[in-house]
Amino acid sequence: MDITKQYRDQQEAKQLQNRISSFMRDFKVGTLLHGNGIRKLRGVSPLTLFTVIFSLPFEGVNFSRGIVKNSSLGFKKDAAYDFLKNPKHNWRKFMLALVATVVRFFDVLTSEEREKVLIFDDSTYDRSRSKVVELLAWVYDHNRGCSLKGFKLLTLGWSDGNSFLPLDFVLCSSAKADKRLQGIRKELDKRSCGYKRRLEALAKSTEHLESMVKRVLRFGIRADYILMDSWFCFPALLATLGQHLPVICMAKDMPNVFYKHKDQWVKLSKLYSLLRKRPGKAKILTSVVTETRKGQKVKIVFVRHRHKKRQWLAVLSTRIDLADEEIVRIYGKRWEIEVFFKMMKHYLNLEREVQLRDYDGMIGHITIAMTRYVFLVFEQRCHDDPRTLGTLFFACSEEMQDLSLVEAMQRILSLAMEKIRSAGIVAEDVVLVLVDTIMSTAVYMVQTGQRLRQSINPISIN
Repeated sequence: MDITKQYRDQQEAKQLQNRISSFMRDFKVGTLLHGNGIRKLRGVSPLTLFTVIFSLPFEGVNFSRGIVKNSSLGFKKDAAYDFLKNPKHNWRKFMLALVATVVRFFDVLTSEEREKVLIFDDSTYDRSRSKVVELLAWVYDHNRGCSLKGFKLLTLGWSDGNSFLPLDFVLCSSAKADKRLQGIRKELDKRSCGYKRRLEALAKSTEHLESMVKRVLRFGIRADYILMDSWFCFPALLATLGQHLPVICMAKDMPNVFYKHKDQWVKLSKLYSLLRKRPGKAKILTSVVTETRKGQKVKIVFVRHRHKKRQWLAVLSTRIDLADEEIVRIYGKRWEIEVFFKMMKHYLNLEREVQLRDYDGMIGHITIAMTRYVFLVFEQRCHDDPRTLGTLFFACSEEMQDLSLVEAMQRILSLAMEKIRSAGIVAEDVVLVLVDTIMSTAVYMVQTGQRLRQSINPISIN
């Protein structure tokens, strides 16, 4: 019995390594590393180092057991640390180039009519036990309702309704000097990627949104809308991002944000009270086309709160010709970034795999952790979409279904962050159950069966 189990584990390990090797080869990860300044200086190649660090959570080991204490590797721990901490490595451009290739692969599987979206959100990067981490700061965690030592991880992702891919991120410290526990500790060339990313960390998170969108669009990644949470729903930001793509976001009642209604400037709650509601138990209560202080026309859709009577949620769209149901349905796609953060923290070792003190090292490790998620999403898409089997299945099979209005309504109610947080541990348990289900499917897919994508040729970057 033990021999059978040992043999099965060995075969699963071989299959896993074959899938990882195939992913690295098909998407030319080694070429992308070299092309973005991540090159061999001495000893082992960057691709080998990248692959070993990439594989750690799939092998069930952390950085210490898998690299520091592993004598069977062809390199020492210093090689891995130097690989992550090099300030000249352009990890941002590497990840954008890799994900742009995966996006083009997914574009072949989806129709032109389906909406592709860019999604913004941030999450805490917890380093509560640390003291001397570079640029460590006090940040407020809305889930816990308290401040903790760490960073804010501002992330921009892409979704077609079935698959979510992280595109870019900024590891934000605090813009206020009194909130920062540590400053910049390295002497860096001001032209280096490390120096520029440290400057980003010291700015307000809202200042990065436009530059992140512009970078993504320059890489040829197509999207139809930008989706955001209520934390970014400010008239100035809506006007800025609206110059590039239409914006759909959750709106909340803020004391300094007003909307124009019949020549009067009113807050969101007052605006809702002035509107005529739909009769009965309609899920969409009412909607209105209004104007912000920046002179921008927006449409606000008010949705009934499922758990609390006489309460509502508001979804704002800078594209006023969209139907109410379409605005709600499209915004429901933002749920996928919440699942992304849960999987990154609970399964892909975003925070607890290695305790780096160097800011460049954290940037490199976060990039590799996000690449693991890209790998899982790609494998899951190949597993679920029969058209990835080849031209015959591509011609005969129907496209995977987009998000329905009912599903969007369920998601949008869960996405009201202030309502979720007030629900306490119950909401967290619900999310974790969903993530457990998704992750178990992904792990089963990675460890068993044969690769479905045998007829796909390697994809090149233009």
